[in-house]
Amino acid sequence: MAVRLLDGEQAVEVEGQLREVFAEAFAEPPYGEGPADVGRAFRRFRSQARRRGFRAAVAFDGDTVVGMAYGYPLSANTGWWDTLIDPVPEDLRHEDGRRTFGLFELAVRPRWRRQGVATRMHRVLVDGIDNARVMLNSRPDATAAQAAYRAWGYRRVGSAIPWEGAARHDVMVLELTRPAARV
Repeated sequence: MAVRLLDGEQAVEVEGQLREVFAEAFAEPPYGEGPADVGRAFRRFRSQARRRGFRAAVAFDGDTVVGMAYGYPLSANTGWWDTLIDPVPEDLRHEDGRRTFGLFELAVRPRWRRQGVATRMHRVLVDGIDNARVMLNSRPDATAAQAAYRAWGYRRVGSAIPWEGAARHDVMVLELTRPAARV
């Protein structure tokens, strides 16, 4: 098992396999997502992959993609905070294009779960980013994902309906610690 850090161009090269990971991972409860959901997610993927700072941690078993995690820094005018249904302090919502790395997808094919793949991908994805925090949305009924996020240090800051017709998601934030600057 190898986890590789890919830029947007490299991630687009394996888009077909990323679609397969998404389809398998999110077909199961509590998600129950089908072909239309996969299509919706991957209509956005190519524009996401072109964003400044896009990166993907992709897990390979030989030549087979078995997991993915990807995102990019949120822009100063991101609409992500506008989907919250809970009020949050304005200083939490503040974005400047560098503050927050948005983790848009993290998924592992069922056969490769419970082997530390998600943890390794997450570590590779966030290692070395210059952002102060990472933010993601997760369904509260996705108990395994929620447990992993909490174990990695994420805290819930509110609830959101991230797109029209979506189920309620928890908005979770991981504050990243930065080593003191050398003098």
